[in-house]
Amino acid sequence: MIHLTPTSNDVPDSAPRSSAQRNPASRFGVIVVQELIDDIVTGVFTSGESLPPEAALCERFGVSRTVIRESVKRLEEKSLIAVEQGRGTYILPKNVWNVLDPLVLSALVENDENLRVLDELTNVRCELEGMMSALAAMRRTDEDLELLGTALESMRDALDDETRFNEADAAFHFAVMEASGDQLAQSITHILFRRARESSSYTGRPSPGDLELSYKEHSDVFTAIVRRDAESARTTMRSHIKEAWVRRRGN
Repeated sequence: MIHLTPTSNDVPDSAPRSSAQRNPASRFGVIVVQELIDDIVTGVFTSGESLPPEAALCERFGVSRTVIRESVKRLEEKSLIAVEQGRGTYILPKNVWNVLDPLVLSALVENDENLRVLDELTNVRCELEGMMSALAAMRRTDEDLELLGTALESMRDALDDETRFNEADAAFHFAVMEASGDQLAQSITHILFRRARESSSYTGRPSPGDLELSYKEHSDVFTAIVRRDAESARTTMRSHIKEAWVRRRGN
């Protein structure tokens, strides 16, 4: 059991206090929500099963009923559970979960032992970013090309520095998304892209040769966008995302 009772040493008297620090219940609620999400994602609680009663959860986490009730509301908002009069609180099936919620997606990725979630994430990225690359080829402005070119040059200059290379890589993808003008696709892909790159299972350990190949693939996408070749931009971006994941997945 995790005991969450605050102590006088939680925050130095001289330190500025955030809203979470000023409200310990909110801080504890975050921990409760995260652990319950992990339990649901990993199957500790299965679809159709009732969530433990308030008293049991209070004892487990060492928090008040108010914290538990607020935490349950957060789980309900993420479509992980349902609360029904006469039936109580029960776990919903996976196909209705809000998997784009950052906490839910994080739990799915962190507990993705067979890499199935990351495979699915890659497939979605292929389709969305392929489509946005095609749109970028049709809609790009001189400013868009400048941003893409700058990111590509930064990748070339960082072939011996994985961290800098990855930063430039991300900047290139975000520039393509912006050039596409599709705000909904951008929003969804940003969530998937950022969360995936926080996972060591997804980023892998690329070799210098992998970075050079990745740079070449990005260059091909850039060339297609410059030429306003929408179909080539689509296929080269899809191919890059798929092949890069295959390389990392095998490491």
